[in-house]
Amino acid sequence: MSSFRKALKSRQRNHHERSQPVFRKHLGLLEKKKDYKLRADNYHKKQNTLTALKKKALEKNPDEFYHNMVSSQMKDGVHTFKEDAAVTEEQKKVMRTQDIQYVEMKRVAEARKIERMKASLHLLEADGRQKNQHIFFVDSKKEVQSFNLAHRLNTNPELVYRVYNRPTVDMLKTKRFHGAMLPVNLKKLSKKRSNEYKLLSQRIDREKKLFVISQKIQTRKDLQDKTKRVKVKKETPHAAAIYKFETKRKR
Repeated sequence: MSSFRKALKSRQRNHHERSQPVFRKHLGLLEKKKDYKLRADNYHKKQNTLTALKKKALEKNPDEFYHNMVSSQMKDGVHTFKEDAAVTEEQKKVMRTQDIQYVEMKRVAEARKIERMKASLHLLEADGRQKNQHIFFVDSKKEVQSFNLAHRLNTNPELVYRVYNRPTVDMLKTKRFHGAMLPVNLKKLSKKRSNEYKLLSQRIDREKKLFVISQKIQTRKDLQDKTKRVKVKKETPHAAAIYKFETKRKR
């Protein structure tokens, strides 16, 4: 039993890891074995990678053949892969035409959605005012001087400059506007309108990108014809390249 008592955890001494000595406190925490093992494994992994790369470079045959020698070529200082020779030029033109038709279909659909959203939103400003003006005609200069916009619109003077959700005086008296002027509802409407404008902006950007893609596909299709051309403007992310082709008489 005595040996069993000595083996009990409750009677054993708690062993703590050694801390950093006082004269080495400026060096930070003392590195433990698990920290050293992680650092050592990382170091050895990098050394093994460097050794393998050096060995591969030493054993490389400069006359060895690899497929990039025949499947790529240098254009304007950049390596570009050659197109597959199994596809004929006529087949490529048909494929380009189908691509253009698909992109153009998507662009037209996006443009129609933009027009519908513009018609529903009326292009309101952030403060709820329109860019265009509402012109009233009167018969004399005297009426111009005494013209009252609120009286003409039959609404409250505070609501004159609202181009949407503007109740009349009769609606305010009879409360037949279904709580449209409550602050909570106005906040919801403002948030909804802001989201609609954000979606409209995204659709406009998408329509522009589709138009640029269509132009780039059309340019690549035109370049398949073996005619002399001169590059006028380089291709950019926002515009297709511009070429000037030699005039050729059609028979």
